[in-house]
Amino acid sequence: MTNDPSGPAIETSGLVKVFGETRAVDGVDLVVPRGTVYGVLGPNGAGKTTTVKMLATLLRPDGGEARIFGKDVVHDANDVRSLVSLTGQYASVDEDLTGTENLVLLGRLLGHRPAAARVRAAQLLEAFGLADAAAKQVKNYSGGMRRRIDIAASILNTPDLLFLDEPTTGLDPRSRNQVWDIVRAVVAQGTTVLLTTQYLDEADQLASRIAVIDHGKVIAEGTKGELKASVGAGSVHLRLRDAARRAEAVALLETALAGVQVQLEPDPVALTARVGDGDNGNGAAAQAAAALAELARADITVDNFSLGQPSLDEVFLALTDRPAGAETQEAAA
Repeated sequence: MTNDPSGPAIETSGLVKVFGETRAVDGVDLVVPRGTVYGVLGPNGAGKTTTVKMLATLLRPDGGEARIFGKDVVHDANDVRSLVSLTGQYASVDEDLTGTENLVLLGRLLGHRPAAARVRAAQLLEAFGLADAAAKQVKNYSGGMRRRIDIAASILNTPDLLFLDEPTTGLDPRSRNQVWDIVRAVVAQGTTVLLTTQYLDEADQLASRIAVIDHGKVIAEGTKGELKASVGAGSVHLRLRDAARRAEAVALLETALAGVQVQLEPDPVALTARVGDGDNGNGAAAQAAAALAELARADITVDNFSLGQPSLDEVFLALTDRPAGAETQEAAA
């Protein structure tokens, strides 16, 4: 851990938080580069929110160390608070106030003079596509509008580090895309973003590096490409003509092609087989061809076939043996 001003935005070593008999965070090590979106991916209860609360000085760690731009989150808590902003999972603005009133109020609390607070509020409402709703009470906003004004409130004073804790939970696809555009714009202005999410496509879209957390531990970390490569060279996606023969196809592939892991998709005629590198660069393609040959010999018709890099969904399933949306035994704090 260093105080190097050119060092990482976040650096943790053995970070621990215990609630009763539950180790909600169990020795988390993170290094988050400046000026990037860093994704923390994991299911509900994995320890993501608890980690963010410790980094934002809202919870005191029970063990380990954490620094924000070289400032210790325990010993330099006031300095850390001046550098960060947090948007949690739920809207934190006052629903009985209008959009303008919320931002002006927060601007005044942050030290802006009245005129400057009104100017800044108007700028953010315009930038976030909320100018037409500026005079409406927030309780009349849609879910997407609430998330946008929540993030706007978080950057009234542009933070060096912005924590976004599952910012698109419950949003429709259009609203999620709008929030993603806002995140990209914030980072383009120099802010570092730590994004927690259980949506794999969100991490895939936004994050340059990703830490996968499960049961309070970091179980994998790297770029999207590194994480995908860690579970195999590719995935064979198949759509069968006859749904009744899918179980037979799975058994055949798992028996005939040693080491191939087969995943059932929600579509009753679809399945995915994760393939590896083999002994040469053509390992994945060779296994895919062998898979098709085995199915053809069994007279199982394949209507659609593709070979591609594993998705983050497949990475998460391989690492945790369950889908990303599943609950863990840990209590989220």
